[in-house]
Amino acid sequence: MSDLKAMNEQSPHRLRARAALDTDIYCITAGEYSLGRNNVRVVTEMLEAGVRLVQYREKEKDTGEKYRECREIRRLTLEAGATFIVNDHPDLALMVEADGVHLGQDDYPIEAVRGLVGEKMMIGISTHSPLQAEDAIRRGADYIGVGPLFRTFTKKNVCEPVGLSYLDFAVSHVSIPFVAIGGIKAHNVAEVRRHGARCIAIVTEIVGARNIRQKVAEILGAIKEAGQNPN
Repeated sequence: MSDLKAMNEQSPHRLRARAALDTDIYCITAGEYSLGRNNVRVVTEMLEAGVRLVQYREKEKDTGEKYRECREIRRLTLEAGATFIVNDHPDLALMVEADGVHLGQDDYPIEAVRGLVGEKMMIGISTHSPLQAEDAIRRGADYIGVGPLFRTFTKKNVCEPVGLSYLDFAVSHVSIPFVAIGGIKAHNVAEVRRHGARCIAIVTEIVGARNIRQKVAEILGAIKEAGQNPN
């Protein structure tokens, strides 16, 4: 396999992705786990807790409701100086002027999405192996998701956990930004940080917390402590 560190093209959208993922927590919405709160309220609390990177992921709502939520979340993230990414739907991302779109392995091809969104929007893609990481980078992804590290039930039809060995590979070989994802909770986030993850995606642990500010502070504390006490 070629060295992925040699594939670090400094395109404007990749530079934006690097700046956006230069943060500890990448929060992802999940309406069904949000204790009856809508996604706008949950994101409001995330932003008040200091989160500066939010992805809207919603599988079940109708398109009109997704649009209305995303439009409001776009307003909130702009006011907070936060990055806003839409999962799966480049058309929706364009309509609300999001900062990026995130794709799965079975979603639209990166090349087709780039043709649609142009140079202004970053594109992320989920990867589950070194070969998928290499393919995503070659085809123009601006950042990749690395996981699922642990078992997760947030997404349907998710693949088996890839474990921390894939994260170790990404730390050593992938120079574009990446986010560690999949089953990461307050009790294991320190381990993920000690393995070298800079940006860590958290879903149900935050959206399902009764006190989101307190939960974000707890997770940030664990990340900070792990950074000060590496293996």
